[in-house]
Amino acid sequence: MKFDTVIIGGGLSGLTAGISLAEAGRKVAIVSTGQSAMHFSSGSLELLSCPGNPIEAMAKLPSDHPYSRLGADRAARFAAEVPGIFARAGIKTAGTHEANHYRLTPVGMFKPAWLTLEDYITVENPADIPWRSACVINLHGFLDFYPDFIAAGLNRAGVSTRTVAISAPAIERRRESTTEMRATNIARVLHGDTAKELARAIRNAASPDDEMILLPAVAGFRDFEASRMLKAEVGRPMAYVATMGTSVPGVRAQLMLERRFTALGGTYLPGDTVVRGHFDGTRLKAVETANFRSDLLHARDFILTSGSFFSRGLVATPERVEEPVFGLDVSTPVRSPELFNKDLFSPQPFMKSGILTQGSDFKAMRDGLPIENLHVCGSALAGADALKEGSGAGIATLTALAVSEKLKNNN
Repeated sequence: MKFDTVIIGGGLSGLTAGISLAEAGRKVAIVSTGQSAMHFSSGSLELLSCPGNPIEAMAKLPSDHPYSRLGADRAARFAAEVPGIFARAGIKTAGTHEANHYRLTPVGMFKPAWLTLEDYITVENPADIPWRSACVINLHGFLDFYPDFIAAGLNRAGVSTRTVAISAPAIERRRESTTEMRATNIARVLHGDTAKELARAIRNAASPDDEMILLPAVAGFRDFEASRMLKAEVGRPMAYVATMGTSVPGVRAQLMLERRFTALGGTYLPGDTVVRGHFDGTRLKAVETANFRSDLLHARDFILTSGSFFSRGLVATPERVEEPVFGLDVSTPVRSPELFNKDLFSPQPFMKSGILTQGSDFKAMRDGLPIENLHVCGSALAGADALKEGSGAGIATLTALAVSEKLKNNN
């Protein structure tokens, strides 16, 4: 099989690059092993977790950071493109790269965010929340939402908040098995008459004094129809809060981006894994996958967006960090045994590990030489601690757009 570009990894970075190239008429394939980090998304994307302007804050990052290699002007230009890519996939977002807003976390804290999906609770400033009373509603038996944490956080911010637990008959039947009371399982049944039943229960539970109703993000699995319908049926100010565990907004965003990619003519290969690369000197000629084996995927260019440790794009042992598929060169900030900190809540040095790349188009390095047509995007890159910085989604999308722009200009 022959393509203009083969992308290895079907998460946020891979889909962003794939959509950008497919919109330009390129023949693109994405090989996706399975569940990506998007399935655990909060419903918000972070560029850099800081008050104010995240682009300006990039000036303080070290020179080897992916943002520093992009430069502030390019970072701002690519960041401005991302809401449009999402909108064309049917995903509305709030926010701008020029000033972070704040999202409400599942543990009741406010954190800076760049973009947030529609219907999710956001504020411009936690010290100036525009409503003074709230009701946090949970579903009986739901395992992944902690309303008392939400209420405590809002009360600290000066919002008088109470909690209520409700149910609806169709959801109540899910309680027969505790494993069914998860966000994505609830979302699969929460539509049509079930959504109307739940809306009635919400209206009955809410007090006239509640200026805002907050509900866990359990509506709208494949698109926004159910979440919008539920809000309309309630008929009062209502917003969603991200849950723990598997994320309905994250899964939904991934599904909608996948549909956009395939609608543009892209080839999406789910449940497959690249197991080997076929090189000719410093060029990657083709990749072999677990499902297609001898039917190699040939391309002019390749993009590696396989992620970091969560998705096994990088593999760590106590002694070293490796890239497991192509044997690419990996940078680690320190030597063993200093790769990790025994204090779980301290910054972990190994998080800055990543694939060594050359230039602002992130060409992969192998045995000290750049691979001419293999580029790396997202969390597999060296130099960033996305968890500490709150930069994961920004690095994923901005480096993907930088590489796709380079490939479009070259061909």
